[in-house]
Amino acid sequence: MPVRSLETKGWLHAPRMPLGEAYQGRCHANDDMAIEPPESDQRELCNCGYARGRCSRFPADSADAGDAVRFSVAEDAGGVVRVIWVVEKGHSPGAFGSLEYSIDAAELSGAGERLLIAQARAFLESYLRRTGIPTAEGLYSGY
Repeated sequence: MPVRSLETKGWLHAPRMPLGEAYQGRCHANDDMAIEPPESDQRELCNCGYARGRCSRFPADSADAGDAVRFSVAEDAGGVVRVIWVVEKGHSPGAFGSLEYSIDAAELSGAGERLLIAQARAFLESYLRRTGIPTAEGLYSGY
């Protein structure tokens, strides 16, 4: 779950970030105990996806779980940003859906589980910052 931006100074060449930027946050792989992994894990595993078999916190009994979530902007017009999300497993699409963000109302609508929504909010904040569209303070923080 993204909580705050992560400095990109630790990478010689930062990889493509699924959320648009790197984030520090909490790991919810074990629902009983969310933790903040070491920064090195967040850089190499959490921010990039595909941590199955590489991260000690990735649930061993999660054969059906996705390996990564990808976001993209499908449309940005009329004060609404439509975001497509895809959960990948083994580099193939699995679940997918869309969310809509109203810039004027600063409101995100659409279905999705809470961690996916938090990631979508971080992606949107990154997108809006890069495009120069004003955002509500802390679109993703505290979610």
